[in-house]
Amino acid sequence: MKPELSNLYINQSSQTVDYTPIVSNGGKGNYPVRTSRRSHAERLEESLNKTWEEAEKQQETLGAVSVPSQHGVYLEIKGQAGYDLITKSLENTTQKVRICNIKTEDDGEEQKVVSSTVFVPENKRDFFVKKLNKYKETENEEKVIGTIESINLAMVNALWMSDKNELPNNTPKWCEVWLMFDMKEEVDTIIGEFFQICDERQIQHKNQKIVFPERVVLGVRANKQQLSELQWLSSRIAEFRIMVTPTSFFEELSELDQRDFVKDLVERLDVSEQSNTSVCLLDTGVNNGHDLLAPLLTDENMHAVDPSKDVYDIANHGTRMAGIASYFTLEDKLENTTPVVVNHFLESVKLFDRSDDNQRELYGYVTESAISLAEIQNPETNRAICMAITAPTNTLKGDGRPSSWSGAIDSIISGANVIEETDIRRKLMFISAGNTSVTEISESGDVKTAVINHAIEDPAQAWNAITVGAYTGKYQIPEELSGTYQPVVEPGCFSPFTSSSLTWSIKWPVKPDIVLEGGNLAYDESSDFYTELPDLQLLTTSKDAATGKSFDTVSMTSSATAQAAWMGASIQHHYPELWPETIRALMIHSAEWTDAMKNACFENNPPKRMDYRNLLRTCGYGVPNLSKALWSVSNRVNLIIEDEIQPFYKKASGGITSKEMHIHNIPWPDDVLLSLEDKNVKMRVTLSYFIEPGPGEIGWKDKYRYPSCGLQFDVNNSTEDQDNFLKRINKAMRDDEEDKGDVKNDSNRWVIGTSNRNVGSVHSDIWEGTASELSQSNQIAVYPITGWWKLRTNLKKYNSKIRYSLIVSIEAPETEVDLYSVIKNKIEFKVSVENRTTVSTEVTYKK
Repeated sequence: MKPELSNLYINQSSQTVDYTPIVSNGGKGNYPVRTSRRSHAERLEESLNKTWEEAEKQQETLGAVSVPSQHGVYLEIKGQAGYDLITKSLENTTQKVRICNIKTEDDGEEQKVVSSTVFVPENKRDFFVKKLNKYKETENEEKVIGTIESINLAMVNALWMSDKNELPNNTPKWCEVWLMFDMKEEVDTIIGEFFQICDERQIQHKNQKIVFPERVVLGVRANKQQLSELQWLSSRIAEFRIMVTPTSFFEELSELDQRDFVKDLVERLDVSEQSNTSVCLLDTGVNNGHDLLAPLLTDENMHAVDPSKDVYDIANHGTRMAGIASYFTLEDKLENTTPVVVNHFLESVKLFDRSDDNQRELYGYVTESAISLAEIQNPETNRAICMAITAPTNTLKGDGRPSSWSGAIDSIISGANVIEETDIRRKLMFISAGNTSVTEISESGDVKTAVINHAIEDPAQAWNAITVGAYTGKYQIPEELSGTYQPVVEPGCFSPFTSSSLTWSIKWPVKPDIVLEGGNLAYDESSDFYTELPDLQLLTTSKDAATGKSFDTVSMTSSATAQAAWMGASIQHHYPELWPETIRALMIHSAEWTDAMKNACFENNPPKRMDYRNLLRTCGYGVPNLSKALWSVSNRVNLIIEDEIQPFYKKASGGITSKEMHIHNIPWPDDVLLSLEDKNVKMRVTLSYFIEPGPGEIGWKDKYRYPSCGLQFDVNNSTEDQDNFLKRINKAMRDDEEDKGDVKNDSNRWVIGTSNRNVGSVHSDIWEGTASELSQSNQIAVYPITGWWKLRTNLKKYNSKIRYSLIVSIEAPETEVDLYSVIKNKIEFKVSVENRTTVSTEVTYKK
């Protein structure tokens, strides 16, 4: 066995280069052709006048109530079926003309209709009139008018962003209300004004709130008529959505009786080197009286979001999660006789008590409150936050678009929710992908179809979280049942209980990010019957240990998420100074697909880009390998880079433009690689950063509106020097438009490909080629792509900086090759030279 070597951490300045993005022409938009600009504009003007008159009548009707009505009109602006709508020109923030939302729906004839709800203040009625006149009178002016098919008064349906069937027609339901506000305004004042309207109309509301840039989310219990009243009485409504109820974590599992082993394991348990690292369980509470949990979870570290409830587990989920989060797997620990070392401790925050009290809540607010309880108790702790609680999405489509819950999690992880703190602590968070049910598998007729159709659940679409799906190595059927039942999937394949993002638009992130053990399912073909056997699940701690039951079982994406949190805490223990962005990158960087996963997802031989898309969106980047994340060996080296970049800046003329890109020169062992000549080697690159989430469903049609900004990476080709490399990817480095460098990008070098990897906020890919080629591919560029920091100039975030982590590894198949020592010496030599020239820099080797 080769000795384990610390990963090499390079803390030295990158080369910063002025950056101008290279924008593809991309072709013209798909816009309808109008035979007469004048007649088209006149028809829309007539609709606009009728709409305004109708709105004034509605306002007169409400004039007698004590609550002042809003001063303005909500317009529903629709494009022509099958064509695009230019939405950007529908808004002018300085005139308080605001886009509330944008959505795309079917017209019933297999064509898409894009529509936008726009609020126009009463004194800005001429905003669209001026556009209509310009369109009539001047060729190529106000192109937006040509894309509009109709203008109508926006009713509740136009603002409803969840499934139409969820709209509360007569019976009140708990709903989310998304309010617009300007960042200069006091959020609490706006909330107070809205709650005054609710009180006057006797509409029940919650005191919870979730704040995003330009949006605050509140909860009301209302029917359609009451929502309509809110719309007419408030000028700030952007969206209505149904409020979610988590439902995916109360499973009935078989009992195992292994209590005789507990005492032996407790005697072998070693927590003497426990560090300031925890797994923080956001779940149903934990019964820490269990002998295997008591040494890891003290009473002081147990909390409940609802102070009226105790902190213990009566729902039979949190305690089972705790067993996995403590030990990863229990079976091997119980059967062994060696000491069991646990380096982290547990924290527990109860979100719910039992399955029948899961009221609809603003769960983004609940989640933030839960994490705060743990942080107040242990403010300096490095924690791996574990949440195996999901719900069906409450957005218009389950296509990967953000919700208030997932958006709140992105805000929590990135620190965007923290105001007026110079030292923002980002967070490491693991969320279960959600479970495909046995019923779905039975109705689909096969596991693959069921998993494809079961989309990742809310809030696991969060960009910054590590979303955990499930695979399985479980396949052994008890001898007495082996003649009747067979495992549904082969070992190494994705678990029948996992979920996927295959039904999502390709612009949304790859989810799940990773997969871990989630158990298997047994099937009796003769009776067409599926069953969950204990032997196909994971052994864990039981909530009923005090009454004699020591062990239970757990499976699905819950167990996988607890394993992932255990792994994240293990990396944090060994590398306590690393950023959460880096821990995430190391886990994903270490992940690999099994042959069984590839066989199940690949339809072509050799596989094509679409095959890798299917694999990624079913199994993420594969099964993470803790040893590969923690350590390098002589022929496989991990380099860790942590840096910060300013994507944009405001020019003297007032415009916002791209600012800079970074070039990292990787200290490859050139001589060693050249000596290997044509032997195959691998390079893997993983880029990880946390985005700040944007406001609600306004422009999510454009993938660059939700994230604050995006980053991407590229590597120079083996025949490409830095000058040509920069010209290929950076317009600012070109002398003229035609000076694009001498070498074209060779995308075939990469296994996953840019179209698959350049989504979300973590990007990982594998380069395969000869050692001599890799010796010359030693420059990695990190550069920005646009986001709301650049586009929403009124928020004044254009000068913000974003942290990123870059993991670069090299692997040679020959075990006798020593890459590590050469790279380490090159780093140390570079530092020595820079120190002698008084350049401030530092390189450390993390242990």
